[in-house]
Amino acid sequence: MKSDTRLTTVAGPAGPIDCAVDEPKTAPRGLAVLCHPHPQHGGTMDNKVVQTLARAFVELGYRAVRFNFRGVGGSAGVWDDGRGEIDDALAVIAWQRAAAPDLPLALAGFSFGGYIAAMAASRLAALAPVERLVLVGPAISRFEMPAAVAPDTLVIHGEVDEVVPLAATLDWARPQTLPVIVLPGVGHFFHGQLTLLKQQLVQAWHV
Repeated sequence: MKSDTRLTTVAGPAGPIDCAVDEPKTAPRGLAVLCHPHPQHGGTMDNKVVQTLARAFVELGYRAVRFNFRGVGGSAGVWDDGRGEIDDALAVIAWQRAAAPDLPLALAGFSFGGYIAAMAASRLAALAPVERLVLVGPAISRFEMPAAVAPDTLVIHGEVDEVVPLAATLDWARPQTLPVIVLPGVGHFFHGQLTLLKQQLVQAWHV
């Protein structure tokens, strides 16, 4: 991201959590918390797809908050097979909601981060639902996703995803009649197609 990205920490269930905050040019119209890919496969808040999501949300007028799961970068703790990582996401969400209680909050994630975002949104649905959920190449074939998500959830998947087969995402989405945006010829990491990914998110947000 840009050099004006603000780095900070927030108290988490396993100790301090690294966070990176990017602000829009004007007062934010909403908040977006973004979840990164699998920590044991090199995933961090500086992942290019996650940074692209942050840029898209900043363009939409949102404050974009990325963070490192426990055991990544300066975040305390160790890998917890997804369980503690959901708690990490909820801690960051609670921090942002406390800082700006009147602003709507979107939740987004890439790959493993998509699983975490979906699980966090599911936990929040009854009492404090998020404004909208964004799942990019969600790790549906590797983790047990919620059986259903909100009907306005935005799902973006590469046609030739070599990590999470498109068919797995379609099989999960089909019973929900949940649309999936498929980017032709694009793999899991959106190499050379990050601008297209950003455009799709921004355009879909206004629909």
